[in-house]
Amino acid sequence: MNREMRRLAAKEEERAKKRRSEGPRQGKKSSKGDQLSLFQRAKKYLHEVRSEMKKVNWPTRDELVTYTIVVFGMTTVLTLLVFGMDWGFNKLVFSVLDAIT
Repeated sequence: MNREMRRLAAKEEERAKKRRSEGPRQGKKSSKGDQLSLFQRAKKYLHEVRSEMKKVNWPTRDELVTYTIVVFGMTTVLTLLVFGMDWGFNKLVFSVLDAIT
């Protein structure tokens, strides 16, 4: 464990001890003045969404092209596999039914 990790662990232990000594938190009672209107809540929500979207690690253009090719390729392969199995089972069932009748 390196020095930085030990410092972080020590700080976290101190915070945990402090929280335990303080006891349970008292819930904040909301009065009518603390409640937000529908538009204020929508604005707050959109602001939070925007701030979270800034934290997203978006793929580069090369990664995006690679992933897109992989998805289209696998979709094509699986479609052909299912089509081939369906066609084969169709031929098999009709040949068995022709043999019986």
